[in-house]
Amino acid sequence: MKTFAAEFLGTFWLVLGGCGSAVLAANFTSDPFIGIGLVGVSLAFGLTVLTIAYSLGRISGAHLNPAVTIGLWAGGRVETSTVFPYVAAQILGGIFGAGVLYAIATGNGSAIGDFAANGYGDHSPGKYDMMSCFVTEFVMTFMFIIIIFGATEKDRASGAFAGIAIGLALTLIHLISIPVTNTSVNPARSISQAVFVQGWALEQVWLFIVAPIAGAAVGGLVYKGLLRKTDFETDD
Repeated sequence: MKTFAAEFLGTFWLVLGGCGSAVLAANFTSDPFIGIGLVGVSLAFGLTVLTIAYSLGRISGAHLNPAVTIGLWAGGRVETSTVFPYVAAQILGGIFGAGVLYAIATGNGSAIGDFAANGYGDHSPGKYDMMSCFVTEFVMTFMFIIIIFGATEKDRASGAFAGIAIGLALTLIHLISIPVTNTSVNPARSISQAVFVQGWALEQVWLFIVAPIAGAAVGGLVYKGLLRKTDFETDD
């Protein structure tokens, strides 16, 4: 129950902090203009991971993402029995975070708009087609899981700094891919927003489930097969 609660709360915070910054603060208008823009949203997502990694990572590992859990499983870091409860906690936490964000965002009578949902084609921020969006999500998640493996490799990396590396990696991923897909690399984050947007978001959410999971699984296998050090290797 502790690990379930940690993944639930961590993913809740990721969605509320990351998507909340996009919905509430990215284009906030005032005189003078003080919206945080794409850079601010990118930092917000990275900061949610960074803060949860150091506060709850000791309990569950702070996956906060079904693709990360499945990628770590593919790479031999997570047992099969762990996958379903982690994924369930992440999806439920994400939906709860989106629910809180919905309650806040509609408090001034405004419509939620796209609610930071992920999309392709006409629903891509830059109008990128489905193939571009699939490749983006696959590659970004592939690199994300490689970074997670390397930053947390037992006895091979400085664990005290792993959360910083992972948080900055997610920030960089968002800086690259927000214009393409609004950045998912996380099925729980995509599902949570689609549940409230309905319509096109639910129709397109499959891509933001399949591509991140596929990218993470391949990344886990690549790290396990090609990049992980053995006990016989040195740092030379």
